[in-house]
Amino acid sequence: MIKSMTGYGIGSHENGQVKYTVELKSLNSKFLELSLRLPKVVSDRELTLRTEASKLIERGKVNITISVEYVDQTAKASTINAALLKQYYKQLQEIAQEIGEANTSLFEMALTMPEVVNANEDTVDEEEGKVLMEAFYKAIMHFTKFRQDEGEVLKKDLESRVHLILSYLSQVEEVEGNRIPLIRERLSHYLDEAVGKENVDMNRFEQEIIYYIDKLDVTEEKVRLKSHCNYFIQALNANDSNGKKLGFISQEMGREINTLGSKANDANIQQIVVRMKEELEKIKEQLLNVL
Repeated sequence: MIKSMTGYGIGSHENGQVKYTVELKSLNSKFLELSLRLPKVVSDRELTLRTEASKLIERGKVNITISVEYVDQTAKASTINAALLKQYYKQLQEIAQEIGEANTSLFEMALTMPEVVNANEDTVDEEEGKVLMEAFYKAIMHFTKFRQDEGEVLKKDLESRVHLILSYLSQVEEVEGNRIPLIRERLSHYLDEAVGKENVDMNRFEQEIIYYIDKLDVTEEKVRLKSHCNYFIQALNANDSNGKKLGFISQEMGREINTLGSKANDANIQQIVVRMKEELEKIKEQLLNVL
């Protein structure tokens, strides 16, 4: 089963006091590239989240966004040191009177003084951590399902293109029958015009023809290309199917197609080879998005 590297998943979980929502988005990449956007309160859980994501996502350029909502909005609110605020405000008033300045904006100024406002950055407790991870695993589940569904679409497209290459290979076999006799006839005609038929050593001519035709024989290329196509389909349907393996097989298919085209020495076969190359390029483009 193949999976697409393009994926999306969202999951949320709550326990009555807090609700976590995790959203995952991914695009294709040769490696795993994780980008996390976390609330400050769960920053200490980043390593755990990265470790789990690495095990479950495998590859892709992945963005993970986590948001948190508290039922009691004051639970994580910043606190104000009232005694310190009063002390700062009193001192600012005394200084203003001494230098003859107006008492405007002294309260706002006092609020900005050190340690007056303290942000509550306590880390999450064990119970809240469980809510976070439950939301994370739900998002991973939906994310994986999305990748599998996209992979099924890719699989059908790849199979159809490989079968199309095999059908083109059958067309090559159909038109190939007349290729060798035509080459033989063409060479004989050129030789007759060049030196005259009566001056041709037929034994030597036959030897040269056999050598030349052997160089143009594409039987091995046809057999290997068919084998690579069948192996590609077999790997596509395997449980451990992966994009890198399929990419290697497609490279071997390309080598055989190129050799077939260079040895064909026939316009009809070369036209078919061009169509094979078109399908192979589309296969390679699709494989870039296969996990």
